[in-house]
Amino acid sequence: MNRPVETYRGEHFFGQNLLLFVNRNNEDFLNPYHNHDFIECTYIAEGTGFHHIGDSVHKVRKGHVLFIPIGQPHVFRPVSPNIARNPLSVYNCVFSPQLLRKLGAFATDYGLLRFLREMEDGQLPPFAFTDANDEYEKLFLALHREFMLRQSGSADYMHALLLQLLVLLQRSMGQTGAQPPPKQTAFGELLHYLDRHCGQELTLAQLAEASRWSERHLQRLFRRHTGQSFLRCLQNIRIRKSQELLRGSQLKIGAIAETVGYKDIHSFNSLFKRCTGMTPGAYRKEASAGAALRDKEEPDLSCLR
Repeated sequence: MNRPVETYRGEHFFGQNLLLFVNRNNEDFLNPYHNHDFIECTYIAEGTGFHHIGDSVHKVRKGHVLFIPIGQPHVFRPVSPNIARNPLSVYNCVFSPQLLRKLGAFATDYGLLRFLREMEDGQLPPFAFTDANDEYEKLFLALHREFMLRQSGSADYMHALLLQLLVLLQRSMGQTGAQPPPKQTAFGELLHYLDRHCGQELTLAQLAEASRWSERHLQRLFRRHTGQSFLRCLQNIRIRKSQELLRGSQLKIGAIAETVGYKDIHSFNSLFKRCTGMTPGAYRKEASAGAALRDKEEPDLSCLR
């Protein structure tokens, strides 16, 4: 299909000696079909829509991660012109191929170095996949926040986050120089499972049956790879999740306790205090006070939206 293609150039996005640009954009039908002289990684943050790339059209939804190389024509479209009702919001992280050389100086893994060279040389095709463990979402959120709220060391911090993103992309493409042992990879997936399902009733016996490892061997794996027993590891995951809910929601403490897997609020309160040194109520109060102070100190960024 022949259609007009507009070229986006990095010089219009990069500034202040930073070869990196991050934004959150609400896609519409006005953005032109385009290519660019920089590399783009996109995370679908909200809604559903379509990605027109080359002569193909692919449906996209929240949680999809996409890699678009230099010179690849593409554009995102929402499912309908009514974007208030059917939004398609994306995080874009775009960067110059020159930045890959700088980041490569910190890489020691042969597979990663080869991956960065292929990306810089334009040898990698476009690809897309689903963010199964929310790892990409957290990275894109951190990159966007740091880009918008610059402070001392922001450039170095963003470069470190970008390098993490590139490592994850390499792993997602299966282009590691040396694959980890199968058991190690399987145990990593098991830890991701705990993160996603920590609010459910979980026992070592259930995990052993699902993983086909003995309970004794599974306990050894927890000790070896987390430095904790299964029970202590699960408790810490649940407390970390409860901290996120205490900071970011208005749920009552009892509801939070149940959400992370504790029906007895007294047991939850006792465990939370043992792990954090304060009660859930005191933690929420301290977190709210800190957030209020940060809001007071932050500049008005409405002009950037």
